[in-house]
Amino acid sequence: MTTELKILAWTLVLAFVQILLFDVARTRQYGLKWNTGPRDETMPPLSAVAERLRRAQDNLYETLPLFIAAVLISNLAHRDNAMTALGAQIYFWGRVAYVPLYAFGVRQIRSLVWLVSTGGLILLASQILV
Repeated sequence: MTTELKILAWTLVLAFVQILLFDVARTRQYGLKWNTGPRDETMPPLSAVAERLRRAQDNLYETLPLFIAAVLISNLAHRDNAMTALGAQIYFWGRVAYVPLYAFGVRQIRSLVWLVSTGGLILLASQILV
């Protein structure tokens, strides 16, 4: 398995972890009875941390399809190389760092980390087009 595919697999693990983090934060606030019930009632707004975890998850989901496509295309077209591997790793580790930065409300550094991870995605995708 190529480095890019391994990183893709770990990115899917990260996506699942982000689902769990948000669900745990929401359940902690609303309770297990709410979580296991029909969820018909209107609930108060989520805590700041829970909302940030939800937004961090949404943010990952915005670029995840692009990352998946870039990894698969680079592998299927045999365009994978040291740059695609580096791009995939930059994207993944940027996404890992992004979660706690967003959850704890770290502003400028979070945005810089987002730019770095996006740069990794661009690096990966650029190798498909050359």
